[in-house]
Amino acid sequence: MTHLLVTGGAGFIGSNFVHHVIDHTDYQVTVLDKLTYAGNLASLNGLPDDRFAFVHGDITDATVVDDLVARADAVVHYAAESHNDNSLHDPRPFLDTNIIGTFTLLEAARKHGTRFHHISTDEVYGDLELDDPERFTEATPYNPSSPYSSTKAGSDLLVRAWVRSFGLQATISNCSNNYGPYQHVEKFIPRQITNVIRGIRPKLYGAGENVRDWIHADDHSSAVLTILDRGVIGETYLIGADGERNNKAVVELILELMGEPRDAYDHVTDRAGHDLRYAIDSTKLRDELGWRPQFGDFESGLTATIDWYRTNESWWAPAKDSTEAFYASKGQ
Repeated sequence: MTHLLVTGGAGFIGSNFVHHVIDHTDYQVTVLDKLTYAGNLASLNGLPDDRFAFVHGDITDATVVDDLVARADAVVHYAAESHNDNSLHDPRPFLDTNIIGTFTLLEAARKHGTRFHHISTDEVYGDLELDDPERFTEATPYNPSSPYSSTKAGSDLLVRAWVRSFGLQATISNCSNNYGPYQHVEKFIPRQITNVIRGIRPKLYGAGENVRDWIHADDHSSAVLTILDRGVIGETYLIGADGERNNKAVVELILELMGEPRDAYDHVTDRAGHDLRYAIDSTKLRDELGWRPQFGDFESGLTATIDWYRTNESWWAPAKDSTEAFYASKGQ
């Protein structure tokens, strides 16, 4: 492979992947992104013109997609509507992007014989009880609980069907919750960090007992590149870094690392359908492909993330006021 097409590459996880590829390989990268509110061209600043190109377009546009896929050696499909709360308010964009968009890409990849890697989420598996010792594996049945996770589950199944029915050269990865640079301030960790920077008390849904399995975006990127290079066609790989923390512990650690009292936050009404616990077992990825996370310690990854938001206020400030106004209207 010499040329990757990365969909959603101006978004949080996608832009981190693009930077990782440029830094660690000699591949050419083309990004296709619709630039919704979650996409930000500033996340791609500084990339070399001779190895990087950006195309503003929609993955549901078959003409645009076909032309770009025809010129790529592989497609890495990050583009998705991904905010659970937004999916509860208006599910339609999630169906359009996550289902129809994925279908459009799959058809182009099938036509041109292009290698395809599909980025998905652990939320397709539903949630686990807080006291359950089990973790999600590649054999865990799907049990999505929101329009967002349902459409991601649907897109996963489309990829599997195209592999079996048409021989598409595809792999899938389901990852736990990412954190790191370039994440929109509506998301949990950057919202709390930027609140502290602005002198606003962080907000915690309900009692804060909900557990997420956190992974730094750099580690997600290295795992995806590993799967793209060495993954077995037709296989699914779960990506996780053993980063289970409940939301209360995360908020308190952010406050501590930023020099604030650990209890300097407010509880707000829990959100509808808030999944209890996600936890990833990434044994298959580690044993079969030899991948290991760089940030095995959540605290070190969180410290690096706090430092990034402190030094890059010009990146996140334009979206901060409107985001907080939106949450304030909901009492959150």
